[in-house]
Amino acid sequence: MATADDNTTTAATVTKTPKKTNLLDPHSIKHVLDETVNEIVLARGYKEDNTMSNIRLFLGTIIIAVALVAQFYPKKFPENKDFLICCIVIIYTKEKDAILFTYPLPGSFKSTGLVVSSKLPRFSDMYTLSVASADPKSASAKKPVELTKSVTQWFTTEGVLVEGRFKKDVDGLISKYSGESKKKK
Repeated sequence: MATADDNTTTAATVTKTPKKTNLLDPHSIKHVLDETVNEIVLARGYKEDNTMSNIRLFLGTIIIAVALVAQFYPKKFPENKDFLICCIVIIYTKEKDAILFTYPLPGSFKSTGLVVSSKLPRFSDMYTLSVASADPKSASAKKPVELTKSVTQWFTTEGVLVEGRFKKDVDGLISKYSGESKKKK
């Protein structure tokens, strides 16, 4: 038997808390936007590919081990620089500004996963979101697409993200990449 309290609790859990950020902190703004992009992309049916994150964690563990050994090893820094440079190059060339790697959509035979990247330059309000193929050399890879807009378009003066407007822009960018027509939505 449902009581009035049960209905109130159910309605409260359905209501989503708005995402709020400090508009004077660009890192906080970028974090909120990047987190929301991840949610939107994953809600479209893409599954996250954690391979790059796992490689980065593995390389980080190795770097820490090398640093510990280097700290107590009689030889100095320049002799282990090749390994450190290799790790940095891998992260720089493969990961860049990526915030999300995905697998291809389930049931899709002709597509590759996505690499979603973002930039919010220092002292700028222009947020750039890019969608590209996770395997750019694949025959099914499409041309990367990009969206650049002022963050003021997505936040209220109190720092609350207007998720509907932001979701519309992100969905539009993903649709543009995948070649979906607007009528299909």
